[in-house]
Amino acid sequence: MSGRLHELVSEFGLVERSLGDPGALADPREYARLTRRHRELLPLATLMREREELERDLAGARELLGDPDMRELAQGEVLALEARLSELGAELEVLLLPSDPDDARDVILELRAGAGGAEAGLFVMDLLRMYERYAAGLHLKLSVLDAAESDLGGASKVVAEVTGDFAFRALKWERGVHRVQRVPATESQGRIHTSTATVAVLPEAEPGEVGLDLADVRIDVFRSQGAGGQGVNTTDSAVRAVYRAGTPDEITVVCQDGRSQIKNREKALQVLAARLAERERAGREARERQERAAQVGSGDRSEKIRTYNYPQNRVTDHRLEGDDKNHPLDSVIAGGLTPIVAALARAQREEQLLALAHEDARDGTGSRDGAA
Repeated sequence: MSGRLHELVSEFGLVERSLGDPGALADPREYARLTRRHRELLPLATLMREREELERDLAGARELLGDPDMRELAQGEVLALEARLSELGAELEVLLLPSDPDDARDVILELRAGAGGAEAGLFVMDLLRMYERYAAGLHLKLSVLDAAESDLGGASKVVAEVTGDFAFRALKWERGVHRVQRVPATESQGRIHTSTATVAVLPEAEPGEVGLDLADVRIDVFRSQGAGGQGVNTTDSAVRAVYRAGTPDEITVVCQDGRSQIKNREKALQVLAARLAERERAGREARERQERAAQVGSGDRSEKIRTYNYPQNRVTDHRLEGDDKNHPLDSVIAGGLTPIVAALARAQREEQLLALAHEDARDGTGSRDGAA
């Protein structure tokens, strides 16, 4: 571990110097990359500086152990410093785990009705309200950019933007198929139905990250309607951005969030850039046969990350085990997703620590000392 720590500290110093380079400032894409990497490495560099200071203090305290007049005081200081160094070693170990470079980004959130007809559309709106409450509790802002609403109060699709500190980290665990089991309002026999909705969480692309040529984009303007459009339905403010229309690469984005055609155009291009960035990532990782398929699957009932069981007032996250698996439905639907998110993050961290231990054992490094 010590070797990797020093490599990362050296990288932090290099990044700090590069941020002051006029060449980096002139390249928006490179500057965004350096800024993001600086933010990722800063906690580790800060802890490493603290460790160096503690080690100097510990060496001084141990020298005082030989002084009869100072021995008792020095012993207490040695114990305290050793305890903090042990804690710090554990903190550094966690920081060494692979981090998600997208955690600090804003998010494009896409909800789509899956199996279940009208009930699936109603479930989409239930999920949207859940995410609105969850976001508000984290001081994040959720804005609906487009929604295809049904007459019954549901929606076949909702596209929203979530902005604020570490929005992607808060929502990335929601990617996948969500299943609901309940008696629909239209069910006269009282039978429980199963429906699904798919959730895609796309980190917004940073300026200069995606090479979006506006010559490849067709912009259409039309009259707003439906969700987000009631207040603007007297003006042609809605915007449709179509990327490479008529080709296999075609992507269509609609934004009718506000009264301003200019702002809707900007938002539509932001969503388009996020989708292009997601497509590039998916291609590099070879995880998808089509755009966002790895995130949301087909919407089939058998593909699920979470089940919302209304008769039993229980939400089950199928990626978790033991006591972390089940949660009260009324709390979760009210926006109380934090316990589930924390459990998923903890499970991932434990898997990463185990993989790191196996890697060290394979490399013959053996066990680590607490201070690394």
